[in-house]
Amino acid sequence: MDALAVILEGPERLALRTLELNPPQSSDVVVEIAWSGISSGTEKLLFTGCMPEFPGMGYPLVPGYESVGRIVDAGSEARGRIGDWVFVPGANCYSEARGLFGGTASQVVVPSARALPVPERLGDSGVLCALAATALHAINGGTAPDLIIGHGVLGRLLARLTVALGAPAPTVWETNDERRDGAAGYKAVAPDADDRTDYHSIYDASGDAAIVDVAVRSLAKGGEITLAGFYSDRVNFAFPAAFMKEARLRIAAEWQPEDLAQTRDLIESGKLNLAGLVTNRRPASEALDAYPQAFSDPTCLKMVLDWSDAA
Repeated sequence: MDALAVILEGPERLALRTLELNPPQSSDVVVEIAWSGISSGTEKLLFTGCMPEFPGMGYPLVPGYESVGRIVDAGSEARGRIGDWVFVPGANCYSEARGLFGGTASQVVVPSARALPVPERLGDSGVLCALAATALHAINGGTAPDLIIGHGVLGRLLARLTVALGAPAPTVWETNDERRDGAAGYKAVAPDADDRTDYHSIYDASGDAAIVDVAVRSLAKGGEITLAGFYSDRVNFAFPAAFMKEARLRIAAEWQPEDLAQTRDLIESGKLNLAGLVTNRRPASEALDAYPQAFSDPTCLKMVLDWSDAA
């Protein structure tokens, strides 16, 4: 069984070719992928070769952990799932490449437990379910933000979830003029237009390793800074200013199944709206152009590959 897949042969060496898939085992399902998202954070680090040491790291690799599609076949223990519409947070099913994170292919084989039901009506916005669950996991682990740094997809999801959970609307900082558009139920401003110094809960969604010094200046005494992005460089900060503020630092990790279940409930109830976050769509055949655009175009919030013609 073969699949067309995006492969990173090495830093900035991208290819689209057919790979042989490992045969499904009794508890596995075969998912025909409809759409896969390109992460402008983690996948950019893989593309540029800047990803820090990470379990399973190495080339060649199939990237991607934001795919949705339909189960079209299954092993003997999972045949009842054929026909389900699911989210796939990556796969490791290739005989000729590493699956890091392995979801950007026309077809994947994964354990049934990793094929997570999501509403089919979401269409290509379904690729955002894991990122939304990641944002929710960050909020669930601490206090809802009153300031968010960065108005990319993660920053917007953090802001929308804060409102959806009934907390006061946060302020969002964004340095790029074009990216300040699209705030719904909260305000997005340039950092230099905000002189507040009493934020109690600041979330960083920018991935800037130098952000702690910036955040401390706006933090209330005893406040908390949550690092919700992914950082390729060492996170350093000046101790005296943080000491004077008695700052607390928290790191939010990846989502858990209960976060995804709660995210689905918020979507189904209408409290969380994913509209407007997928801004760019390209056929999978144009992946070699789509990846550089996703990483360099500031107007591209989320790039999605369409696998419908990849069979």
